Amino acid sequence: MKNQLSLVTGPARSGKSEWAEYLAQNSAKSVIYLATSTLDASDGEWISRIDLHRQRRPANWTTVEVPVELSAALRLNAGPENCLLVDSLGTWVANLLELDNASWESTLSDLILSAGQLAGEIIFVAEETGWGVVPAYPAGRLFRDRLGTLSRRLGTIADAVYLVTGGHVLNLSLLGHKLPGSK
Repeated sequence: MKNQLSLVTGPARSGKSEWAEYLAQNSAKSVIYLATSTLDASDGEWISRIDLHRQRRPANWTTVEVPVELSAALRLNAGPENCLLVDSLGTWVANLLELDNASWESTLSDLILSAGQLAGEIIFVAEETGWGVVPAYPAGRLFRDRLGTLSRRLGTIADAVYLVTGGHVLNLSLLGHKLPGSK
């Protein structure tokens, strides 16, 4: 059975998580929310952001915290009866920034392979970071490049790619074309 794969992307505070939650809610499947962040008790602002996400989620959704082992969590929880909502890829990439390039490529390939082969529905949320100034520091450039590459690779295998910005949702899969040569 083929899976349904969606990528929801956009800038900060654009509503991308809300759109992904809407898609999951309307999937008519059991929703498993794969949260990639970790709770830092000393960061009150971060706790407030996480609480906003928690308050929006229906009580019957299962939440699994997955700061690093995302591919394994996908394999463990995927199934034709489930909709997996991964929020967010930017946080996941940030959690893995210390990986060397070879380890990152292996991790990225494993995620793409898992996402493309698992049964059920998977919705990924990813931040757009490359629309502004090139970061002046190496870790910022590495983060932007890795997240951009991840979004591009997921986008090429996704059934639907949504851009959420300015309070609107665009289905790029219907409006656009895949880049020639994209896998």
